[in-house]
Amino acid sequence: MRNFLFIIVFLVFHLFAKAQDGIVTIEQDPKITKLMNIYKKMNSETGFYTIQIGFGSYAAASRLKSEASIDFPQYNSNIIFDSPTYRVHLGRFKDKLDVERIFTEVRKKYPESIILKPITSNN
Repeated sequence: MRNFLFIIVFLVFHLFAKAQDGIVTIEQDPKITKLMNIYKKMNSETGFYTIQIGFGSYAAASRLKSEASIDFPQYNSNIIFDSPTYRVHLGRFKDKLDVERIFTEVRKKYPESIILKPITSNN
């Protein structure tokens, strides 16, 4: 009976107890937004390394992309059309050391893989 009474009191108390409600206001300097936009633009324009894991018809590329998404879910896979074939690229790597480290793992599953260097524009 004592345990039953304890459980009832605990449940009633739990129903009436509330967590504190609060409002968080963040004041951000407008210069930070401007800086973030510059940063995003710079990152989109800089070259990156990627790993091409295969190519072929659209159906073959789609199957390969699906396999790559399962085998390496941490890296984004894309289908790129480069006439006359569809190519499957895996990941975007800024650093050659990073891409080479991942490449050794990818090559075990996809032996025809190659590393593609970034294309940089000299303005």
